[in-house]
Amino acid sequence: MNLKFEPVSIDRQQEYLNFFKKMPDKTSDYSVVNICGWAKEYELQWAFTDQMIWIKQLQPQEHLWAPVGDWHQLEWPNVFKQMSLPLTFTRVPEKLVSIWKDSHQLSLEIIDERDNWDYIYEIKDLVDLRGNKYHKKKNLLNQFVKKYDYQYNQLTPERIDETLAMQEDWCTWRNCESDDTLASENRAIANVLKSYRTYDNICGGSILVNQLITAYTVGEFISDDTMLIHFEKGCPMYKGVYQAINQFFLNNDSKETKWVNREQDLGDSGLRKAKLSYHPSFFLKKYRVTVDVNSKL
Repeated sequence: MNLKFEPVSIDRQQEYLNFFKKMPDKTSDYSVVNICGWAKEYELQWAFTDQMIWIKQLQPQEHLWAPVGDWHQLEWPNVFKQMSLPLTFTRVPEKLVSIWKDSHQLSLEIIDERDNWDYIYEIKDLVDLRGNKYHKKKNLLNQFVKKYDYQYNQLTPERIDETLAMQEDWCTWRNCESDDTLASENRAIANVLKSYRTYDNICGGSILVNQLITAYTVGEFISDDTMLIHFEKGCPMYKGVYQAINQFFLNNDSKETKWVNREQDLGDSGLRKAKLSYHPSFFLKKYRVTVDVNSKL
């Protein structure tokens, strides 16, 4: 199979979305905002075929990602016979792993990528914050509401410059330039915000205190029943601001979707603790898979 890879470009957003909507398992990595927003950081490339989009990253190491499209429509052994094996894929959703496993003509080495699992929550749980398990979250939210004269707004293109300025301040507080991960994320955030008008399904919210943005979030609607949170930042001097932006955004702008995907923890212990503290309903699991022919056949 002769795959002609080219750099990812937002100019092909509509073509990409036509394939993405057919994916049986829509994990966060493959949303168009993620693919385009992080394209420079990972040097992402894609190759379009009639039935699938193939994705690979060149940095920091070269890897293939899971192909994007309707995985059920392909005879995978025939596909892989046209390729130079073995091939190793990263960020492979669990449903695609199952499809590949059902083909006994393939030899698979499967490694759990726990750090890349997506955390999925029922939106109603994160809006209502009911019960003892959410007591601390609701207490911090109530403290914010009582203490500050705030205003919640949808994040519109007119607010992007202010949001970028707040992001620069956040990076100063967190000293992003001394942390490669934060510096990379900061560049991706700037890339997404500067192209905010261009994305079809992007959404966001912001909190103003004294007419200054003190928190913002950027999300995306990825299916009829699921929205995705890409970025969520708050000024640390405002107690409860993260609980507030999370609850306000989902309460006001989730458009009655049932689930919210808050992406992965990347193996960061603090991030994992924070995501678990909101009690996910389930995970979208991902794996590293090396595909080869089954030598026993």
